[in-house]
Amino acid sequence: MRLMLKYLYQNSCLLSKSEVSQTIKKLTPSLGRVKEMLPLKLAFDQKAIRQIANLASKKTNKRLKYVVVVGIGGPNLGSKSIYDALYGSFDRFEPKRFPKIFYADTADSEALSALLSFIKKEVHDPEEILLNIISKSGTTTESIVNAEMILRALKKTWMDRVVVSTDHGSKLWMWAKRLQLDILTIPEAVGGRYSMFSCFGLFPLAAIGCDIKSLCAGARAVDSRAAMHSAAVSFLELKKGKTIQDHFFFHPELETVGKWVRQLIAESLGKDGKGLTPTVSIGSNDLHAVGQLYFGGPQDKFFTFVSSEKNVREVKLPRRLMLNGIVDGLAGRSASEIMQAILQGTKMAYKKAGMPFCEIVLPDLSLHSLGAFAQFKMMETIFMGELLQVNAFDQPAVELYKKETRRILAQ
Repeated sequence: MRLMLKYLYQNSCLLSKSEVSQTIKKLTPSLGRVKEMLPLKLAFDQKAIRQIANLASKKTNKRLKYVVVVGIGGPNLGSKSIYDALYGSFDRFEPKRFPKIFYADTADSEALSALLSFIKKEVHDPEEILLNIISKSGTTTESIVNAEMILRALKKTWMDRVVVSTDHGSKLWMWAKRLQLDILTIPEAVGGRYSMFSCFGLFPLAAIGCDIKSLCAGARAVDSRAAMHSAAVSFLELKKGKTIQDHFFFHPELETVGKWVRQLIAESLGKDGKGLTPTVSIGSNDLHAVGQLYFGGPQDKFFTFVSSEKNVREVKLPRRLMLNGIVDGLAGRSASEIMQAILQGTKMAYKKAGMPFCEIVLPDLSLHSLGAFAQFKMMETIFMGELLQVNAFDQPAVELYKKETRRILAQ
């Protein structure tokens, strides 16, 4: 039987059982309704998953080296968080591992210029590259800019190497339809930050050979009641003045997962003067960078430690060290044992300092576990929206900068 994600809070959140129980009672009537919300049902849509997998199979072969994903925000961070956790963080050490994913997000001249030069220099066969243009609205400024320049870098005869993912009927959809390109559509009710298990998140991963069925199976296995407990704890901590929620990942390769969580929470809950500020820390690096602030600064933070029980890669120190006698207790230890000791020491220090935290422990960093984590956080965020009485699915304030940008460019 596959081990599941664990959510732990009872001995570290500094809340009473009655407080948590009373808050969960408020959520219980909405449990059935929340579970049926479309973003949480995507991982159960076997027909859509097969359609995505089939198109990926059609578009890929042994010669494929590079999948270029054009998108920004949620549509981009969903697949990137998974890719970076599994491969991206190690790409510089594995230059000959293919296929790789390159992400073109913001309209940065330096990054775009480097990508275009790379494509012109390294890609000589259309089968070596696949371009996935993603925009829910079909009019995202940054994505259209990047797509335009990358399309110009490709030969006109290579247009069959382009897949467009967007809303049905959008301007981008109409453009792709006119050119008879392959199109994947996302349900209208699913926003970018909730699109991990839609074509936005799944197609790029399927194109490089990831088992998207396992990713979705992890999502389907999530215990909704655990997510409800997590929302209740976060809500109560917020009421006690912990306005900053820090996700402290004890795996550097999960940093992009943290950025995905940050957008999910901020964009879903920051409305009507409500919400909390999500931040991301990486263990053990950030203990040396912001640990002093966490322990000695304003006590306005609630922490979620994220770790795993098992690593895919393992490094073990020899029993006879070259640097013997400098740090006690290292001989014969694995790197993961040392990281676990740091994590346990950090938690003990937090308890002694009276700093509240909870834990999410993954069985490993497999696709199944990462899928479970993503679904858990989406479910938790939706429950938080219920408690805060805000719409967790819109983002009206984001449209303000987009409107002003379009006005400036139109002048």
